[in-house]
Parts: sequence; C-alpha cells; structure tokens
Amino acid sequence: MSRKLPSLNALHAFEAAARLESVTRAASELHVTHGAVSRQIKALESELGKALFARQGRGLILTPAGLRLRDTAGTAFLQLEETWSDLRRDNAPSALVLGCPGSVLARWVIPRLPRLGRELPELNLHLVVHEGEFDKRPGGLDAALLLSEPPFAEGWEVHELAAERIGPVVSPRYAGFDSLRDAPASILLGEALLHTSSRPQAWPAWARSNGLEAGSLNFGAGFEHLYYLLEAAVAGLGVAIAPQPLVSEDLASGRLVAPWGFVAAPGRWILCSRRKPTDARVSLLAGWLRRDLANDQAAGPA
Repeated sequence: MSRKLPSLNALHAFEAAARLESVTRAASELHVTHGAVSRQIKALESELGKALFARQGRGLILTPAGLRLRDTAGTAFLQLEETWSDLRRDNAPSALVLGCPGSVLARWVIPRLPRLGRELPELNLHLVVHEGEFDKRPGGLDAALLLSEPPFAEGWEVHELAAERIGPVVSPRYAGFDSLRDAPASILLGEALLHTSSRPQAWPAWARSNGLEAGSLNFGAGFEHLYYLLEAAVAGLGVAIAPQPLVSEDLASGRLVAPWGFVAAPGRWILCSRRKPTDARVSLLAGWLRRDLANDQAAGPA
C-alpha cells in the first residue's frame, strides 16, 4: 500500500522553520533562500487546506495544526538523523563528526587544524556547520563546539571549556580610528556600532560591564552572521563586538585593535556530546580546546 505523504522537502523546510522559530534561520540552516522555505510552507498549507503559521505582530506563530505537525515531524527527522549518523559511524568508526557555527569554524577552528592534527594525530575530525540554539537535536553530530548560555539542554554531556570574553574591535583602516584608540569606552555611545542579529545581547552586555547605559547605544549596519560582522570590521567599516578567541589572529597581525580590552560575558564555550557511553575522543578534544582557548584569552588585552 502506498504511503500518502507530502513532499519531504516541504516537511523539512517547515520543521526547520518551526523549530528555529524563523524562516530566515531555517533558510540559513538548509542553505536555501528565504523564498524557497516560504514556498515550501505555502505548498504544505495548500495541500493540507489549513494554515500552519499565523502572523503575530512582525513575527510568526504556529497554529494548532502547525504545533501538531512540528512535534511529529521533529520526532521523525530526529530519528532519521540519529539512524543516519549511526550508519555513518559504522562505515567510518574513526571519524568524529564535530559541528560548530560557521564563524567559529572559519575564524577559529580551521586556522588551528594543522596544530590540532600534529598534537592529536589519533583524532580524525569531520567538520560541519551547525547553526542555531543549543538543543536536544544532535543533527547527526557526535559533538558540537558552541558559544551558549546556561542552563544547557538535557540529554547532552556538556564540557565547559572557557568563560566567554567579548570586546569592541576596530581596524586601523577605519576613518575614525585615531580619535577612538586613546578615548574612554564611553566614546562608543556616539558611534554607529556594527552588530549582528545572531548575538543581539553582546553590545548591551559589554555596555553594562563598562558602567554604560545599554539603551544609549547607537546601532549602525547589521549583519546576519558574526563572520560577516568581523569581515566588515576588518574592512574598516566601523566598530564591531566579538568573542576574544575569534579575533585573536586579527589582533596578533594588527588587522584589528581592541582599545578597550575584553570583559566577561554570560556565555560559555562548550563542547557538547550525546549521553551514551562517554566517547573518549570527545574528552580528548575537550582538553585540547580548553587549553587553546585559555592561551588565546591570556594572550590578548585584558
């Protein structure tokens, strides 16, 4: 007997949008356009004959039908991901599948891979981009390297690696650099600050740590991902805010300067894995990452 199911691509697009509570974030995770996700959801709604999302203000909320389909689709895709991950490990038992945000992968992990390979030659990594919040969905990963704030989700083993430290960075190429570099932190209240929608809490947290009124911050150009924000700062477009390890190479080379140093933030660098038998490779990697993050944060400005 044939199964009467809608398009799996459409279900995948809907499930991602429902889980991430954003069509934009779903498009980023699936590596498609915003319009492609919207069309898949509309196709599902047309076939079903009822709405899955309803508009609330400037955002979207799930309808009762959407909530029901989200829970069922989420469980089904999670089971598929776990089975696929287990089958892949059967074929290549020595590969540790590590996910991390694209900005962390590009700016911190990749530059350190040669040294990691020399110091942990027995560890075979397979790296993938993993965006979004820390949750119960491993997404086919053995482990994930993330910046996240406690409390952490249940069902995962969490290795805390380092406290997050953030600070404003600016390029010597920036037109206002000479007037900023020797000025107190309060001068940034007059700047149109570069920011990212993926970490909206960063600038307010920094302001509060410096005794400044977060509501007085003035935001300029925004970027979807931290990677693009930092590239804009390197290009001299303005002052950005960043986790210290992600700009350590730029600070060492002089491409960026951190005139006001770095302050503690609520987030934590964590390495997460599924709670099965503890994987010795994850513990080995956690120790290496912990040492390297400590070195990065000790080497930078206070």
